[in-house]
Amino acid sequence: MRIGILTLPLHTNYGGILQAYALQTVLERMGHEVKVLDKPFIPQMLPWWKRPYSYTKRAIKKYFFGEKVVIFQERNAYQRQATERKFTQPFIESHIHRFVISHLTDINPTDFDAIVVGSDQIWRMMYFNGFWSTPLASDAFLGFTEGWNIKRVSYAASFGVDIPDIPKKQLEDCKKAIARFNGISVREESGVAACKKYLGVDAKWVLDPTMLLKRSDYQKIISKSTSQKPILMSYVLDESPEIATLRSMIAHDKGLEIKITNLPDTGTGERGTRPQPPLEEWLQAFDEAKYVINDSFHACVFSILFHKQFTVIGNKKRGLARFQSLLKLFGLEDRLITRSDEYRDLPDIDYDCVDRILNEKREEAYKFLAKSLS
Repeated sequence: MRIGILTLPLHTNYGGILQAYALQTVLERMGHEVKVLDKPFIPQMLPWWKRPYSYTKRAIKKYFFGEKVVIFQERNAYQRQATERKFTQPFIESHIHRFVISHLTDINPTDFDAIVVGSDQIWRMMYFNGFWSTPLASDAFLGFTEGWNIKRVSYAASFGVDIPDIPKKQLEDCKKAIARFNGISVREESGVAACKKYLGVDAKWVLDPTMLLKRSDYQKIISKSTSQKPILMSYVLDESPEIATLRSMIAHDKGLEIKITNLPDTGTGERGTRPQPPLEEWLQAFDEAKYVINDSFHACVFSILFHKQFTVIGNKKRGLARFQSLLKLFGLEDRLITRSDEYRDLPDIDYDCVDRILNEKREEAYKFLAKSLS
């Protein structure tokens, strides 16, 4: 079966790239031909007929009125992205089998036999509408495929928050679109209730696709360990002095050397940006780490897959539902804190128990996919 995966367009986000890679790999192992829908990485220039007017207007604002305006902002944006993607784009192009389109309406009814929606926060409209350049919330539920003779499935789709941010005026269109699905599954337990309450459909709670692969699958794409000392891996998206202090304290108490795997933008690189470090190095840090501190959903996932002791700092603004759901599944709720002063040293995680749950949930996921696509 020819399957297209609708996820958020790939960029530099490690979790976003790896969940697409994992779902692609799983579906291919089930015998399908799989493509991940993605946007082209090319300069997004203004139409030629708009350029004289737009560039002149920006120049007047900049030089006559002193406003902070970038005249050639489209070109500069592409150059910044090219710098940021320097190490992640090669991984995408070599490991992800992409179906490159500018708009969802570029897909033809005969391109695929099935479209699988997921995973990541594909049903969070503030992300979906912006990244896929569509004002229609129903497109996230394959509304653009109305009348097509295809299978429609969601795998581990995420709203990101407890209450979906679907505009009320578009809710009915979303209900009609999702009613055509052959199988519906969500990444968070709260997503089951949200599907029932807001969209009127039943959904199954399943593992994030990255958890359908094993540690050994990821070790195949990383190099051998290079660390000379036991390390504390840090992957913190929202840095603060309090988190830095906590990180130092844990490292000191456990006798570990700190390895920060994402550095904040210091403005010292090309055009004030920096390349995102290679994804392979990020995975390698999990392989080497004795302890992980993070504030990322997928960093939690890989801490579990690589059998690491960890603490996760939840950010309420980014949404806690996905953390709470993941950790509850494995009985690891005590690993989540929302403030640095909530940290306490905990007994080591019993990964024999975690693996039993993980293996059961993997079986359920494969059965769900097989049944939905049959």
